[in-house]
Amino acid sequence: MNILITGATGLIGQHLTQQLHQAKHAVHYLTTSKDKIENQPNYKGFYWNTQTREIDPACLEGVTTIVHLAGASIAERWTDDYKKTILNSRTETAAMLLETLKTHENQVSHLISASAIGAYPSSRTEIYTESYPEYNPGFLGKVVEEWEASADHFKSLGIRVAKVRVGVVLAEKGGALEQLIKPIKMYVGAPLGDGKQWQSWIHVADLAGIFKTLIENKLEGVYNAVAPHPVTNETLTREAAQILNKPLIVPKVPAFALKLLLGEMAAIVLESQKVSAAKIESVYDFKFTQLNQALKNLLG
Repeated sequence: MNILITGATGLIGQHLTQQLHQAKHAVHYLTTSKDKIENQPNYKGFYWNTQTREIDPACLEGVTTIVHLAGASIAERWTDDYKKTILNSRTETAAMLLETLKTHENQVSHLISASAIGAYPSSRTEIYTESYPEYNPGFLGKVVEEWEASADHFKSLGIRVAKVRVGVVLAEKGGALEQLIKPIKMYVGAPLGDGKQWQSWIHVADLAGIFKTLIENKLEGVYNAVAPHPVTNETLTREAAQILNKPLIVPKVPAFALKLLLGEMAAIVLESQKVSAAKIESVYDFKFTQLNQALKNLLG
């Protein structure tokens, strides 16, 4: 099977490419850097430029599935300009792909788009399933709503669409865990806010495995990509510190201080989403279901 990936050189894309290659699938990828273009039998790069709306249509040759992972990091200060970048880097790239499919012969029958659990409103009590009817009223919810709508437009071409609402990604390098352990290693680690906000996490190997499962089984619809046992921010912080054998000697970082420091972006660490993995568990067998097990694999 030939799969086209946007964002293939990012954290999720690298792990997904590795798993696809292990399963003998070929990967085409789009990159904005001509220096990153490779041409191997199972790994071929193609140039695109979202500013000039240029895309190499050869990227579609033999491709049946597109995995759309491209998007600017949300972990940068949310100025008005950068908020536009966060949104446009997801929706305009999807629109470019759709236009390319409309104007060039292809065999694409399946689109899988990354999304985020930021779709769900912040709550300490709600357990969110994919059928929850409302989007988070904040900026993250707006981004996810438009991001998912841009994926749904592919249905107009008879393409099956899957949307993967990604949780807090735990990885050895990159992702949320790297940021979490920096202060812990410097002996200034502490839970954020009151520490009681839910964090629905996932090991990056399982996240890549979920995308691979959706590809191979040609699945459609919305899927939460989170491990089955979410934890609070305090539990996540304390378990990471314990595995690193570092004390948490600093009091909890108050929410108002985080809002002063990060502005609106503090929502990333202060909002609470307890998200159900039941639907994805029906099609995917998790390797890391417990936080301690995942952290030991990554930090031990």
